[in-house]
Amino acid sequence: MPNIKDTHDPYNSYNFWVEWDGIVHAGFRECSGLTGTRAASTYREGTDKNLAQRQLPGLNSFGNISLKRGFTDNDELWKWHRKLLDGETERKNVSIILANDKGEEKIRWNLEKCWPTNWNGPEFNATGSEVAIESLELVHEGVTVG
Repeated sequence: MPNIKDTHDPYNSYNFWVEWDGIVHAGFRECSGLTGTRAASTYREGTDKNLAQRQLPGLNSFGNISLKRGFTDNDELWKWHRKLLDGETERKNVSIILANDKGEEKIRWNLEKCWPTNWNGPEFNATGSEVAIESLELVHEGVTVG
């Protein structure tokens, strides 16, 4: 029998918060898009005896981050997006923090040079009972874990 270390339960996805400007913004309902990709570039020289193309590492790219939360009197997401519409690109470093069930920080994804590319206000339905949700989509130039 192999010597296996004690297993640990995985963390739940509902214990997270988002931070920028040194302020924790804990009221988000959803955060998605935390992805990174390294493109492959095909290459072949005319003198290659192999008739197949080689695959070389290409450029890195990162998915857009989508943040959703219940709509309140706090208009910071709109103001950040509005600055962009007015021609002022305000880039911020944003962290997504995952916590355990005790609320202790366990892992932090640091997103570099974020700015909002899309803001969506709430949808309204006079016959519904859902919470009004606003969303903000962020682009960024890199992610580190720390």
